[in-house]
Amino acid sequence: MALLGRRLDSASTEITSLLDEVAATVKAADLLNICSTLREDPDLSMDYLRCLSVVDYEVSMQVVYHLWSMTHRHKMVLKVNTDYDDPKVPSVTSVWQGADWFEREGHDLFGVVFEGHPNPKPLLLWEGFEGFPGRKSFPFHEYEEF
Repeated sequence: MALLGRRLDSASTEITSLLDEVAATVKAADLLNICSTLREDPDLSMDYLRCLSVVDYEVSMQVVYHLWSMTHRHKMVLKVNTDYDDPKVPSVTSVWQGADWFEREGHDLFGVVFEGHPNPKPLLLWEGFEGFPGRKSFPFHEYEEF
């Protein structure tokens, strides 16, 4: 964790540990630089994006990146908080090409705009689909769940 802290700007990064992996929460404005550092630094070599998910906290959204180093066989979680009403984060497809479908899914289901994405067309839903079915506020039923 100390190595990671030295590599990332501590003013914009909160670093913790979760079970067997390091977790860092970063600002959206710093995301691309941090992702590039995580991938290119030979001591870190986070060269594989295992998963990208979006979490709906009802008042905010969080984009979560699960990273893996095939060289060093270590993993980490990178988190970015974003506004609920206008969720935007930079696309990381320039760092990990595998982010393409994950980001398109995050947009389809949660409405997160991945700025700079090379092909933001819908992945799961059709053009013109109204709403974001991954959000907790999306009406699936005519009854209220408790």
